[in-house]
Amino acid sequence: MMFSNKKIGIDLGTANTLVYLAGEGIVLNEPTVVAVTAEEDRVVAVGKEAKEMLGRTPGNIVALRPLRDGVIANYTITEAMLSYFIDKSCGRSRFFKPEVMVCIPSGVTQVERRAVLDATMSAGAKVAYLIEEPLAAAIGAKIPIAQAAGHMVVDIGGGSTEAAVISLGGVVVHNSVRVGGNKIDEAIASYTKKKFNLLIGERTAEEIKIAIGNALPEEKSDLRKMSSEAGSGYAKEIRGRDTVSGLPRTIELTEAQISEAIKPVLLDIIQAVKGVLEQTPPELASDIIDKGVVMSGGTSLVRNLDKLMTQITGVPCHIAEDPLLCVVRGTGVALENIELYKRSISKK
Repeated sequence: MMFSNKKIGIDLGTANTLVYLAGEGIVLNEPTVVAVTAEEDRVVAVGKEAKEMLGRTPGNIVALRPLRDGVIANYTITEAMLSYFIDKSCGRSRFFKPEVMVCIPSGVTQVERRAVLDATMSAGAKVAYLIEEPLAAAIGAKIPIAQAAGHMVVDIGGGSTEAAVISLGGVVVHNSVRVGGNKIDEAIASYTKKKFNLLIGERTAEEIKIAIGNALPEEKSDLRKMSSEAGSGYAKEIRGRDTVSGLPRTIELTEAQISEAIKPVLLDIIQAVKGVLEQTPPELASDIIDKGVVMSGGTSLVRNLDKLMTQITGVPCHIAEDPLLCVVRGTGVALENIELYKRSISKK
């Protein structure tokens, strides 16, 4: 294996980056965060270590996310991060440069595509391929995309939501909105600031979303019984800084309050799904009603989001198995069977 050409599939997400090594499976799952020095932009830490630094750095170090809304916001730092992930997956002393396939949102512009290809080549790839996120999510969710039948997949990540109808191995209709888990975190932070004059960081907002985020708060019969140690429950204690006194303060937030805070963002996501359903050809629409909508991506795990989407669209929605891993698995499968999927892949 040492002298054979390694193939790497990368799901370059706004919140997390996952890496698939052909023949081995998923080898890496780290936050898409890089810590750099403020003056010379030198990379200090990447991934988990850098995420620990978010909101906690001294003046000479900046922890940032190089991707914003699913696309590259900082080219040099993305390149350094990709290089780090490739080295970590293949080992630094590699004999051959690997072939790398990166996943991108379906709504990106040609300039944004070119930026991803260039960054991947500069990070040490021999060949760079791009695959669209909805297609990779569908392959990873084990949807038989080659059939002459309509399948709908909605991939809700940290930075963007991708909704697409797939038939005969290609995307028929798609919609991409730059709304995802990060916007939910922002909505929670701005709600606590407006309602309670309490400033919280993005890590705290994310913890609240995971612990008590619920799209349909009325469905809470069992939640009162859950132990608070499990990190779930009907209410959660939040610590932050008071905007009036400037001192640290603790408040208690309920699930219903968080639901009220995140509802507008969830409705934006569902609106994107409705937009795709409205443009779907009638034959494919009838297939989708039979099979339902498959949801993937980390944000699809917000409690009862699938039920809320079913209620609003009238189409049954269900979450794929391992929704966080669908895109990276699909990227890996496409990479290992490049001839099968070559129509749907761009290359450099």
